[in-house]
This record gives sequence, structure tokens and C-alpha cells, in this order.
Amino acid sequence: MNTLIAVMQLLVAAAFLSIPLVRHRYGATATAGAQAELERQGVRPTVLAENGMRFDAGGHETAIPATVAAVMTVLAGLNLAGSGHAPLLNVIFQSIVLAGSCLILYSQVTATRSVQAAFRRKGDPMLARIDVPALLKAAEDGFPAWTWTLQKVRHVVAFGASILVLAAVFAA
Repeated sequence: MNTLIAVMQLLVAAAFLSIPLVRHRYGATATAGAQAELERQGVRPTVLAENGMRFDAGGHETAIPATVAAVMTVLAGLNLAGSGHAPLLNVIFQSIVLAGSCLILYSQVTATRSVQAAFRRKGDPMLARIDVPALLKAAEDGFPAWTWTLQKVRHVVAFGASILVLAAVFAA
């Protein structure tokens, strides 16, 4: 059972590492597309940077997934080593991954509304007039088509592996 748990945790680690890798490789193209869309809308393209909107692998877009991957790798090692602390740590951290994955999915589903609301809160009339769906579509077009398949696979892995690990721990 420990081997199954470790394999699931390594799959979660790989899934989370894919996020900054893809953003690192294609984020500049996505940013350029978003900036071009802003110019098309008559908005200064610097509003992205001014408002902390990124499509690359900087900041928390790398730190959080890398931390999750590191924790999952350590947990996998503890499971393979048969550590007595592993079951409790599995429950704690796999639950965090499950909750975090819910938040990631929610943020992706509500991205347009969230960006629109954030821009309105700034009180800047230029931000308020941005066609956010067109902006996000332009950024999405900067990533290869397979990125969206990878995103779905990441969700399946994160949710499925977390549920399997938790079920295995509680069944033991």
C-alpha cells in the first residue's frame, strides 16, 4: 500500500511541476498576446504588470507548485521508507492538496469574473473598460492547444491521487 501511495504522490508532484514548466516556456508568448489585445482595445499594455497580472512562471506561479511537488516527493519517500509519521502527514498534506486543487479549479472557472471585479475595485476607468474575456482569450492563445488537455490531466491526477491516498490511509 505504501508503494501505491508513493506513486500517487509522485504523480501529484509531476502534475504540479508541469504548471511552472509550461508557464516558463510559453508565458512570454501569452503575455505578448495579452499586451497586443490591450493595445487593440486602446489600453496601455503596461496595465498587466502594474496590476500584478502574469502569465509566466514568476512569483507564486512557481513557488507554490514547486513547494507542493517538494512536499509530495518527501511524503513519497517517507511512505517508501515505511515511516510511522507518514499516515498522519499523508492525511494533512493530501487534504491540503485536495483543497488547493479545488481553489485552483474554482479560480480557473471564475477567472473572467475575478479579473473584471479586481479591475473594477481599482477604480481606474481604463481598467474598467477592458474587454476581459478577449484579454484572457488572447493570453490563452499564447499557449499550445495541448496545454488545456494537460490542465485537465493535472486536475484528474491531483483530485484522483489525493482521494486514493486518503482512502488508502483510512482503510489501513
